[in-house]
Amino acid sequence: MGAGQRADTTVEDEELPILEVGSDNKWALPFLEFLQNASNMEELQLSAQRLRDDLSVLHVVYHWVNSAGRRFGVGTYSTAWVDRYLDRNYVHIDPVIAGCAQRSGITNWKEFDWSSKTSRDFLTDALQHGVGNQGLSIPIHGPSARFSILTINDYCDDMEWEEFTQTNGRPLTLIAHEIDRKAQELDGGYGPSRIVPLSPRELSVLTLLAQGQSRAQAAAELDISQHTLRVYIETARNKLGATNTTHAVARALRNGLIVL
Repeated sequence: MGAGQRADTTVEDEELPILEVGSDNKWALPFLEFLQNASNMEELQLSAQRLRDDLSVLHVVYHWVNSAGRRFGVGTYSTAWVDRYLDRNYVHIDPVIAGCAQRSGITNWKEFDWSSKTSRDFLTDALQHGVGNQGLSIPIHGPSARFSILTINDYCDDMEWEEFTQTNGRPLTLIAHEIDRKAQELDGGYGPSRIVPLSPRELSVLTLLAQGQSRAQAAAELDISQHTLRVYIETARNKLGATNTTHAVARALRNGLIVL
């Protein structure tokens, strides 16, 4: 469900499918055009939301680890689930991460190993936080230890999910690589020790958090969703080389980027 380790297969080894647009996936070409026009992280987040809506599924999530080892992500999981996943360090027990680290190509979640009690408890927790019972993930293994996963998640029976995968698997494989290329373009290769300029919106978000506002309060004041707020927090955190949100606020204050 999140981001993990690198396997031996690289993106250069993978043969991408030719996008064949049929009556069931006419959404694909307009989505690719929308994605290619994304110029910042907020628009990449909007791309994830649009893909969810185009597919009529519960969630779309894209995670990646860049060559410096820093994690990024955009998607539609609830803030409560993302915070819980991070707080409980689920990345180290998530069967989707472990499975994708050893695979390439589109994979149904049921193919991963959910046999341990820890994995089953993790899945129960995920379902209780609004994650659907069906999922497919597309891992991408790139150079310099770069690793990413595009995940599609929904709630339906096995037959419906098999039909969905058969219909959308090929365009989604291509789209996963296009999202990955766009993410690397927007990432810009910032190193963890370099303080880079923050955007006005990133500065506003960190200022409100530094003033003691909750994420919900900050999102309401800025008239944005909590998903979008989280994107700004993550991009600011990674630009600052911070380990968490509190560290990002502290570094921004120390470097004079925000003033209370």
